[in-house]
Amino acid sequence: MATRPPAFDVSFTHIVATLFYKVDKPHNALLPDQVPHTPQDTIPAASLETLRDGASPTKNLEAYPLEPPTQGPDALDNLYGNYISQSCLNDFTTTLASILPGLERETIAIRKLERSHHCRVVETTFPLPSASNISVETLRRHESISRFELEWNVECVFQADTIHRRYKRLAVFDMDSTLIQQEVIDEIASLIGVEKEVSAITAAAMNGELDFEASLRARCKLLKGVPATVFETLRPRITLNEGVKELIAALKRLGFKTAVLSGGFTPLTGWMGQQLGLDYAYANHLVVSEDGQTLTGELTGEIVHAQKKRQHVLEISQKEGILLDQVVCIGDGANDLPMMGVAGLGVAFHAKPKVQLLAPARLNTKSMQDLLYLFGITKEEQDELLN
Repeated sequence: MATRPPAFDVSFTHIVATLFYKVDKPHNALLPDQVPHTPQDTIPAASLETLRDGASPTKNLEAYPLEPPTQGPDALDNLYGNYISQSCLNDFTTTLASILPGLERETIAIRKLERSHHCRVVETTFPLPSASNISVETLRRHESISRFELEWNVECVFQADTIHRRYKRLAVFDMDSTLIQQEVIDEIASLIGVEKEVSAITAAAMNGELDFEASLRARCKLLKGVPATVFETLRPRITLNEGVKELIAALKRLGFKTAVLSGGFTPLTGWMGQQLGLDYAYANHLVVSEDGQTLTGELTGEIVHAQKKRQHVLEISQKEGILLDQVVCIGDGANDLPMMGVAGLGVAFHAKPKVQLLAPARLNTKSMQDLLYLFGITKEEQDELLN
């Protein structure tokens, strides 16, 4: 008779994993009976020229690799369904069991966050023994979890399942490429013909390759002489990311305090804060010439860099009497990582590659409204909040 595995330590920490199917990026590999060829098709002659664009690493036959590159994990969602299927969930519990020896399947609770048969968001809760050397951080970066995500085309967000996970009270956002689709300084640069120079500096800074404050001052110098009315000119060009308006509306219904902390500039950040009804808005101040006509290319006051954003989060939460565990911070750049680090939940939303690797959680779904799922709010509950 087989012996049961040793019981877990009686002191449990429960972990919740929210699984998102990447519905906007399904695997589209063809099944054998879907391939648009017939036995009568002529087989092309073997040559590098017959390979499709991108399949050939070199045009020099002598330099062609002797073996094909190692394939990644097989895409399984195109076999079992473009949603969180039961097979996907079974594989997830198997993956967890391989990481947490002794984890019993009956201790794993599964909750669909959409009533649809083809549910795309599922919440899985399981126990983690206090004596275990596995932490939430370990799970977030575990090789087996990464492989599972690739195979099933999902993203997993791991959190400690506490009351503060479900009842957040303060949401703090970056603005450029987070609340809005644009990088404001790049938009200004495009109006004056220095877009290429400014965009290169912006990309390097957001990926953590350059000091943010130094790069910001360098970009601002290129804006010298721009009409001070440029921010009014830019307003029609600013577009919110999908789901932002709905997310903010739902958060306000739930009694959240909201803030935007931007490495951009006060005229647009303040305006956007008013448009969305946010409680706090902080950004950088560009100096205007004495006659009020043009920008001087200089900054005044404190720079809203990474550590300043972190400080603002600490100050706002203290002022409002909100625990840091009840704070969620959302951003996309390297200068958002420190504020994510002090929050109960930090989310890299469609973030730069380095930020996705370092952030506590990442989310690359189509709509920012999906953030509500991380609090355990179902699709039906979200609809109720927004009606």
